[in-house]
Amino acid sequence: MNYNYIITNLQRNKAVFHSLLAGLTEEEYLWKQQPEKWCLLEIICHLYDEEREDFRARTKHTLETPELPMSPIDPVGWVKERKYLEQDYEAKLTSFLQERDNSIAWLKSLNDPNWDNTYHHPKLGALTAKMFLCNWLAHDHLHIRQITRLKYDHLKHLSGESLSYAGDW
Repeated sequence: MNYNYIITNLQRNKAVFHSLLAGLTEEEYLWKQQPEKWCLLEIICHLYDEEREDFRARTKHTLETPELPMSPIDPVGWVKERKYLEQDYEAKLTSFLQERDNSIAWLKSLNDPNWDNTYHHPKLGALTAKMFLCNWLAHDHLHIRQITRLKYDHLKHLSGESLSYAGDW
């Protein structure tokens, strides 16, 4: 496995997120197609929390102290608990992008890490540092897709036009 591929793509995705999310209006970042779905503000808050408390923390934990229990996380619960909809969008986007820089700096600072280090989760079983790293990038891709879909749906809502001429989604 080429771990630099993962790290390089995590770094590249910072620019993708910035391009997709910077400079939006309040109407754009708060728009939801359905009440139970996330808006862009909730997505960026989620990305910020996941960057710090899930992927970087769990990868680091598995590399350094796999024998100790991990701190629990609650990504779905954090939406209300941390009042995502009350956050400052631009500030949270800036914070997320800074955290991504911190993550990349940390990953690049590692000296021959043992990606096969394993944390034994009480419910999920054996989880390797490699698994956390690969899922970190996969998580980016899932949310880039989610953001793109939300922006597509918002355009459709705003325009009232059929977008079928553009091609099939």
